[in-house]
Amino acid sequence: MKKDDRIVLEIGDINNLGCGVGRAEDGRVVFVKGAVTGDTIEAKIIKVNKSFAVARMEKLITASPCRVERDSCTAPLSCGGCVYRHIKYEHELEIKRGYVKNAFVKVGLADVNVLPVMNTGKITGYRNKGQFPLTTVKGRVTAGFYASKSHNIVPSDECAIQDPAFAKVVAEVCRFATERGISTYNEETGKGILRHVYLRIAQKTGEIMLCIVINSDNLPHADELCQRIREIFPLVSGILLNVNKKNTNVVLGDRFITLWGNDYIEDELCGLRFRISPQSFYQVNRDGAEMLYTEAAKKAELRGNEVLMDLYCGTGTIGLSMAKNTKKLVGIEIVESAVECAKENAERNGVQNAEFYCADASDRETILKCAGGVRPDVVVIDPPRKGTTRELVECLASLQVPRVVYVSCDPDTLARDCVWFKEMGYEIGEVQPVDMFARTGHVETIVCLRKQ
Repeated sequence: MKKDDRIVLEIGDINNLGCGVGRAEDGRVVFVKGAVTGDTIEAKIIKVNKSFAVARMEKLITASPCRVERDSCTAPLSCGGCVYRHIKYEHELEIKRGYVKNAFVKVGLADVNVLPVMNTGKITGYRNKGQFPLTTVKGRVTAGFYASKSHNIVPSDECAIQDPAFAKVVAEVCRFATERGISTYNEETGKGILRHVYLRIAQKTGEIMLCIVINSDNLPHADELCQRIREIFPLVSGILLNVNKKNTNVVLGDRFITLWGNDYIEDELCGLRFRISPQSFYQVNRDGAEMLYTEAAKKAELRGNEVLMDLYCGTGTIGLSMAKNTKKLVGIEIVESAVECAKENAERNGVQNAEFYCADASDRETILKCAGGVRPDVVVIDPPRKGTTRELVECLASLQVPRVVYVSCDPDTLARDCVWFKEMGYEIGEVQPVDMFARTGHVETIVCLRKQ
């Protein structure tokens, strides 16, 4: 097999990057973007490796029954965001369950029971945060998305999974910038003013935050823009600038300037009200988050007299959603600003049995000190994608913590960490995937680990 060869492939699987997986006559695996389990296709080889090849689909010979008849997204395929936009949602859920199951099989935990994927049933308009890079095309300021594995901007101000309110706001900002001749940022030269339009919406209250990221200390005609946005979009409750002059892939800089209104929005989640600043962590799928936190609470089995410890607590959303069923909630987080937000969220909701500390969660003495010398009865951990540490697992085991509820955004690191828990005498309960990010390759997972 060599580059530019054309071959016929039967697609037997699809991975979490949205690539169909077939096998060539010489036994090599071939990955084809856009191909679906059950397809028969004609493909052109574009890359050859010793053990695998990558191909481009040239012709769909026989369509899989798992294909959708009509794509729900109007953005160009080069966007690369929704890797499962071309398949039926039922098949996507099967793929995600298989992804979680395979993660456990690979680490030697094939007997773990992975349940069907929980979901809200909503596959469009669920994202409450959007970041739109800006560019200039034929003299017009244009928003879009970065193409897969590049910083080339694919023009599009609509996205099927973003909240539908975003598209009109983005289009108006672009129209205004075009009218006033405001330049857009060029990564190669480092010149130009407008970098991104950054939006957040509180889907329960309807409040919208508009933040414009600029490569400057100020935005020309800012007062006029504020007046126009306020007249057209009454649900916009605050307009901000973010100053980012660095040559970096990071969207936001450190400095925010409030042009008008509030520098936050407020949303309701699990019966609590949370204040969300531009940099606050908040789950991008509000309805999915309620489902996730409700399931985590079920697995925690709180009866009202337990000490609950929330590690990697962020702004405290998971722990605070369970606080009413505990004697005491203790949250630990290493990011100081997040800890301050957690304290404010507790106070805002009248939660008086919660304490939050800025500390390293993997240290035994720290955990005991924060818990007032008392062993926690239940620990919830929601670590970043890289997972937790063996030191923390050993720490929880040495304290004989009866139940650990692990919320994960990466099945592979979850499975690895469950091996450590098993070695330390914990029984792995049923694994519950939750689809927080429909049409993408990501899936959240919850499991309860019980000390034997």
